[in-house]
Amino acid sequence: MGADQNHDWRASIASALEWWRDAGVDCEIDDSPRDWLARAGAPSVVERLPGQVAEAVVAPPTLPATLEEFTVWRLGAAAPEAGWPGQPLGTQGDVASGLMIVVDMPDREDDAAGQLLSGNAGALFDRMLAAIGRDRESIYLAALTVKRPPAGRVTEETGQKLEALIRHHLSLARPKRVLALGNAASRAITGLDVANARASLRKVNHDGGTSEVVASFHPRFLLEKPVAKADAWKDLRVLMGGFE
Repeated sequence: MGADQNHDWRASIASALEWWRDAGVDCEIDDSPRDWLARAGAPSVVERLPGQVAEAVVAPPTLPATLEEFTVWRLGAAAPEAGWPGQPLGTQGDVASGLMIVVDMPDREDDAAGQLLSGNAGALFDRMLAAIGRDRESIYLAALTVKRPPAGRVTEETGQKLEALIRHHLSLARPKRVLALGNAASRAITGLDVANARASLRKVNHDGGTSEVVASFHPRFLLEKPVAKADAWKDLRVLMGGFE
């Protein structure tokens, strides 16, 4: 409670309202009860279509076996990105929150800022979090790559290594829910592009158990195509539906 007393809730509420307006929410009340999480013509988020459970991917057995050791290892000389320029950016937030958010890579401005999602995309990300009653301290944020790759792309071989690493990360963090932002994160975790994976919960098995995953658009994509914010808002509702 002590931390909550120092939080500027008015700023958070204003930020959430701005995001909702951008996402197309144009009313605050309705005359009749409505299941806002239901999607017409689609299965309930607790019902899975055949093939929606992603197969477990086993990471190399030499990786650190605890989350603390692994997050340190990811920033060290043995990581696939060790030879890339720039400083490595590790995880942020609270793993105990149960909500893990995965992006593809640091943006160009993140290196100087020393944190993921620091620029305009980060400001939009913060509004998205506020819209679901969260902030950066109440989620667990990670990237597939701890550095921005040269030319913003990774080779197929490196990509396969990074996919194995994020799955190992999931097995150690054991989040209840995962939000995969962007195609690279979605493919690494669900095996599908955002267009085919979004708007539903998908069970993903890993060595630590099972997590439920929602894929959606990266904030940088939403800045380029604001019309997609309405769909992103639907994804966020699915993500938080029944999540305590």
